[in-house]
Amino acid sequence: MTASDLMLAVLGTGDPEYEEFFRNLEQRFPGRAFYHCGYSDELAHLIEAGADMFLMPSRYEPCGLNQMFSLRYGTVPIVRNTGGLTDSVLPFTPETGEGTGFLFEHFTDEGLRWALRLALETFRDRPLWRRLMSNGMLQDFSWKKQSKLYEELYTSLIPAR
Repeated sequence: MTASDLMLAVLGTGDPEYEEFFRNLEQRFPGRAFYHCGYSDELAHLIEAGADMFLMPSRYEPCGLNQMFSLRYGTVPIVRNTGGLTDSVLPFTPETGEGTGFLFEHFTDEGLRWALRLALETFRDRPLWRRLMSNGMLQDFSWKKQSKLYEELYTSLIPAR
């Protein structure tokens, strides 16, 4: 796989320097890079459902829903190991086939490059990639499951009589 095999879709707003970067990228690589400045729930779901990978390199993320949507769609998340991303994306281990995505520690170019390299290497192994996708789609973030966990926690905090 080469860089010419890749396509990039970016949706959102942020620091002007990043918005300008993605605008320039779209101009430099027409048909291969797409940038929508702003937000659209419908477009976000279309991108996540149609992508192979979802990149969320947040510096800080208290919760995050997009990585959960991506997991449900079978889109593999590549996220920074922070906040709710850490809670919802399990590091993939190729040797065991366990995990749901790729997490990187450092909010640096090299940290991101490391995760992207690992994801692209795994993508080349189609049976392993399908396993990773399936792992993500099997995750259950429903309130039915979460409420049971909360109930168990609260029950464990009640002093025995």
